[in-house]
Amino acid sequence: MAEPLNDNELLRYSRHILLNEIDVAGVERIRRSKVCVVGVGGLGSVAALYLSASGVGNITLIDHDAIDLTNLQRQIAFSMADIAQNKAQACKQRIQEINPDVIVTVIGERLTEDLGGRLFPSMDVVLDCSDNFATRHTLNRLCVKYKTPLVSGAAIRFDGQLTVFDARNSTNPCYECLFPDSGVAQDEACATMGVLSPLVGMIGSAQAIETLKLLVGLGQSLVGRLMLFNALRFESQYIHYKQDPHCAVCAQRQS
Repeated sequence: MAEPLNDNELLRYSRHILLNEIDVAGVERIRRSKVCVVGVGGLGSVAALYLSASGVGNITLIDHDAIDLTNLQRQIAFSMADIAQNKAQACKQRIQEINPDVIVTVIGERLTEDLGGRLFPSMDVVLDCSDNFATRHTLNRLCVKYKTPLVSGAAIRFDGQLTVFDARNSTNPCYECLFPDSGVAQDEACATMGVLSPLVGMIGSAQAIETLKLLVGLGQSLVGRLMLFNALRFESQYIHYKQDPHCAVCAQRQS
């Protein structure tokens, strides 16, 4: 059983404690939680910083990539001094500056089925902050298999999207239900398409919000709803979606 919050923790998290929906019990749940962030770029670094500031006890960061100058336009966890460092390692340094009580594990490699199989069964929430369909579909299969909630975000040009998949309920849809894996999908990269820098901060922050809601058990999550945000119109739309009765990934969890 975890130790009760000490005086410094009560002060650090006082603004969350003042929220009746969270209170001390919610802060303690957050502190006991384990979260994995896959992709520590524009989305993931922002989400990781907010989750660590909120007191998530254990955060695992997965990213094989190194920081370069073009990243600094939007990946605000990093500075000029971090160029050429691994993104997950540099983000760990920022997290420890913000909240040294958080235990941070760095995995400087690409996500694989084997790696996810070793990590995800013990995670309370996984955040998909990746930038390619192959990783997203791998994440989906793993999170469905191990019944780990998955908070998925994306941003390109002036458009962002956000949703939540929660396989703890066998009737909930998964990523495959929403975006079937045809094997021919073309990824749109920031390097070729561009992206408005504050947009990734908005979506990454929203991923942190949805994660905290899942950890504490409050509010209504985005399960079954895809939020589409357009920065040029500053307008959000919501698309409701359901489980695909022909989804091969969902069929495996129900067999």
